[in-house]
Amino acid sequence: MSAAMQALRSNRIVTTERLMMIPPGKENLPDLTRLKGDDRVFGIMLHGVRTAERTREELEDDTDFWEVRGYGTWCVFERTSGDFLGICGFMERPDGRGVALRYALWPECRGKGYAREAARAALAFGHAAGLKRIIAVARFTNHASRAVMQDIGMTPAGDFRHKGEAMLVFESLA
Repeated sequence: MSAAMQALRSNRIVTTERLMMIPPGKENLPDLTRLKGDDRVFGIMLHGVRTAERTREELEDDTDFWEVRGYGTWCVFERTSGDFLGICGFMERPDGRGVALRYALWPECRGKGYAREAARAALAFGHAAGLKRIIAVARFTNHASRAVMQDIGMTPAGDFRHKGEAMLVFESLA
């Protein structure tokens, strides 16, 4: 069986009404390099815009994370067109706060509910995979991301400062 067929039969693929979320593979590197190298998308993410080399390293880390944990980050595609919209999934926060939900979609996707749809599906997957507490972090000034977190049922759970920016922590408890 080909790797593509194995992936399609995987319980790691999440589908929603409009989206298909697939763990990333080497075939996604060009899309991920464009997304993570775009300041409009990754300029506000933890550690900022990525180089092509860093994106390649993160893809390897994401693959390993899935193998070890059984959850991770997905590439998000629109089901009808097959268009790559961005990423959504989980990462272990380097500051020790726990497993965090994150999402980063192209600016052209804003206002269409894709982030909410992907984040809601990811939360359900994460809790079903055994995560009792999932956090998400947003800059205080990132009202759109904060609205997504609240709309999918996450609740405020604290704040901190990072590089002079006020950050808010939200959580979802199983």
